[in-house]
Amino acid sequence: MSSIELDVRATSPPARVRSRRRLPGTGWKRLLSPLALLGLWQVASVTGLLPERLLAAPAAVAATALDLVLDGTLPEAIAVSMQRVLIGFGAGAAIGVGLALVAGLSRAGEHTVDPPMQMLRALPLFGLIPLFILWFGIGETPKIVLLALGVAFPLYLNTFSGIRGVDGRLGEVAEMLRLTRAELIRHIVLPGALPQALVGLRQSLGVGWLALIVAEQINADAGLGHMINDAREFLRTDVIVVGLLVYCVLGLLTDSLVRLLERRALTWRRGLLT
Repeated sequence: MSSIELDVRATSPPARVRSRRRLPGTGWKRLLSPLALLGLWQVASVTGLLPERLLAAPAAVAATALDLVLDGTLPEAIAVSMQRVLIGFGAGAAIGVGLALVAGLSRAGEHTVDPPMQMLRALPLFGLIPLFILWFGIGETPKIVLLALGVAFPLYLNTFSGIRGVDGRLGEVAEMLRLTRAELIRHIVLPGALPQALVGLRQSLGVGWLALIVAEQINADAGLGHMINDAREFLRTDVIVVGLLVYCVLGLLTDSLVRLLERRALTWRRGLLT
């Protein structure tokens, strides 16, 4: 066997790996099951199997969404909710990542920071709402604090785990290259912890949107939660569904942004199925 044939065999991917690669033009198949569920929902509503007082039909929900957009109610509610998310997420991310760096980069920091964080993590987040109302009133502050706490813990846990999961042999390489501690953290520790930190970012976004739904039930006078509460008082299931769908879409969009960031930031890490 010639050396050229050996090189070709060595560089070509195995048949099993090639077969796992996604074929072009097959992404539309992921839409089939959601569209089928949507069709069943519409049929059940039209035939009376699903009464409108329990759940509005998809056509009614779409018409209501259009009306809410045209009269400005939905854009205004989205803007208020997004403002709360941005403030709460920014504060929670700064706290979570900052404490993870303190705990992950030194044993003294771990002994100081990690025990309180693990204790607070065990508390039911939404059970703290009565205390937050007593401490901060019923304005925007308890909503922001609830969001920040929900975001901080997943980011802290994953970033801390990522820092401590960096291969210790890379430290030996750093010693051979005579890197300073700052250079070690910048060039080895932080890039090594980035994949796990991005996982925490995705988890914290999911918790953040869930916390927002609950936070906006605290005497909110604007936002998606306020719109849903008003609709509940008047049994407007169509408006309720529109609000919930907007939460879902916003959560999906933010998750897609983080996945795009993962692909850009982790181009050096190619897995088996990428």
